[in-house]
Amino acid sequence: MVNYTNRVMTALESAMGHEIAWPDRQERAVNSAHFAGLGFPGCIRLVICDQNKRVIYFFAGMPGSCHDLTCLRRSSLWGRLGSAQLFDNGQYLLGDSGYIPMDRLVCSYKRTAGDMDKVDFNTCVAHARVGNEHCIGILKARLAFVKGDQDAA
Repeated sequence: MVNYTNRVMTALESAMGHEIAWPDRQERAVNSAHFAGLGFPGCIRLVICDQNKRVIYFFAGMPGSCHDLTCLRRSSLWGRLGSAQLFDNGQYLLGDSGYIPMDRLVCSYKRTAGDMDKVDFNTCVAHARVGNEHCIGILKARLAFVKGDQDAA
C-alpha cells in the first residue's frame, strides 16, 4: 500500500504547475457560468476539478480515514479561501456535508429533518458534484499503472 501511495503522489506532484493549477480569472468565469446553469451561480467548482474534469487542486499527506474538514484545514487552500487570487466577488466552492459552510464554501446540509427545501438543495449539490466523482474515476483509470498493472499503460 505504501508503494502504491508513493507512486500516486509522484505522478500527481509531477503534474503540479503545468497540468494541475488553480483556474485563472477567465477560467473561473467559464466555470462559474457552467455551474450557474446547474443552479449555483458563482460556483467555480469543487476543491478537486473544474467542469471539464481537469484537476485544479489536490492535497495529500493525510490518511483516507481522516475527515474531509480536517484535510481541508491542513491543506494550503484553507488559509487562502478568502484570497482575491483564487476567487472573484461572488465566487465560491461547492462541497458536500463533510465540510462546514463558509463565505467561499457552500455545502450540502448534514441533516434535512424532512425539510423539502433542504432535501432539494442537497439533490442539486449532488447533481453538481457528480462531475467530481467522475474526475476521480478518470484519474484512477488513467493512473492504473500505479497499481502495477503493466497492461494499463
